[in-house]
Amino acid sequence: MVFPIGDDNSDRLTFPYVTIALIAANVFVFVVLQGMGANEKFTMAYVQVPAEIISGKDIVTPTEERIYQTPRGPQQVTVPGLEPTPVPVWLTLLTAIFMHGSVMHLLGNMWFLWIFGDNVEDDMGHVSYLFFYLACGVLASLIYVFLNAFGEGAEVPSLGASGAISGVLGAYLVLHPNRRVSVIALRILIDVPGYVAVGIWFLFQVISGFFDASGGGGGGVAYSAHVGGFIVGMILAKPMSRRGVRAEADSLVELRRRLG
Repeated sequence: MVFPIGDDNSDRLTFPYVTIALIAANVFVFVVLQGMGANEKFTMAYVQVPAEIISGKDIVTPTEERIYQTPRGPQQVTVPGLEPTPVPVWLTLLTAIFMHGSVMHLLGNMWFLWIFGDNVEDDMGHVSYLFFYLACGVLASLIYVFLNAFGEGAEVPSLGASGAISGVLGAYLVLHPNRRVSVIALRILIDVPGYVAVGIWFLFQVISGFFDASGGGGGGVAYSAHVGGFIVGMILAKPMSRRGVRAEADSLVELRRRLG
């Protein structure tokens, strides 16, 4: 696995106001409204739940004590119930993408947004980029909802900006496949093209999603939203970019040939 630490911003023409604002909004929601993850009533009221989106009805469930088998043996875990949602349930498609499950979840997402988001914002312009980000997040959430509309996963809540940020990575792959990205790989700092850094990340999501589904989907990570957001980002990248950017970016046909 590779971990990106920066990329080439020498040709960036605009300041990433929207990217910084999005990072600030995510941090504010987690720290203040979610109480660093301790305010379960708020979190469980505004998370996205597939069964609620499909039915259009709010679902409230009690907190439960469950026994899970772990390598250390059976462990009792408290599973918080779903709280009443004070807004129309379809709005949780939006509210959920500004919440996170832990500090590491937040930091990981914001780090990727900081590195890759500014370039895509520069390509699209501030307003278009904001709509792009929100569209990727909502559409990625809908993909997760439809893939978990029935069965045990229907009432499993989902939250996080991963779907939206996956869309940013998908756009980065289309618009900047050859941009230099500095990564740590096998404890070594190296520079790789954008399509390598982002491509490895996407491959990891696909493989992890496959094994997660094979294991019953209990891994706690919505890999389908990651993959879905990434594909949505690739599709919307050029239509939502400035005309000059569309002309200079590699075409999808050339990108497929390169990756092939």
